Amino acid sequence: MGTMTYKGYAARIEYSDEDESFIGRIAGIQDVVGFHGDSVAALRAAFEEAVDDYLEACAKVGRAPQKPFSGKFMLRVSPEIHAHAATMAEARGMSLNAWAAQALALYR
Repeated sequence: MGTMTYKGYAARIEYSDEDESFIGRIAGIQDVVGFHGDSVAALRAAFEEAVDDYLEACAKVGRAPQKPFSGKFMLRVSPEIHAHAATMAEARGMSLNAWAAQALALYR
């Protein structure tokens, strides 16, 4: 599955059979920013316009726009899984962060 991205923002896309159009929303932020289009080209244009409008609106009101995920997150696992992951990372000469990032990248 591909992802539509623009200026560091990603889109979550659904299809509405009832409206015969694509409906999207900026993913990874709490602000709700939606857009729609009845073709891929129209959807992309609407997405880019929505991102630009969002950034402009935030600037107008003097509020920093929410940023998509920073790449940092806390993960809680059992001590056994933690030990196994640390061992696997060490065996490969990697930090635990680098090993986990590599392992997670297999699922994108």
